[in-house]
Amino acid sequence: QVQLVESGGGLVQPGGSLRLSCAASGSIFSIYAMGWYRQAPGKQRELVARIFNGRSTNYADSVKGRFTISRDNAKNTVYLQMNSLKGEDTAVYYCNVATSGVDNYWGQGTQVTVSS
Repeated sequence: QVQLVESGGGLVQPGGSLRLSCAASGSIFSIYAMGWYRQAPGKQRELVARIFNGRSTNYADSVKGRFTISRDNAKNTVYLQMNSLKGEDTAVYYCNVATSGVDNYWGQGTQVTVSS
């Protein structure tokens, strides 16, 4: 059984910071990439950030310069440091893990609300 445990979401004021964590456990080998997606009400799900086994990264244009994705390979954990948060960042954030065995796994999602 594969499980992705997410944490770090919550309510924050504009300009504030949050750090999301996602720890993968279970029978997962050869992780190809780990990343974060988000979906706001009435909008399509979008890629926020992704980090590959070669350490390259992708970021949505809307978060470049504000968000940083990182990995702890020994713990199979991915982090998303979110700084200078805006109201437009409000969404449910989903952790994603892709394996070299062509499997995709998703977390349950964690709510991030940016509001004063």
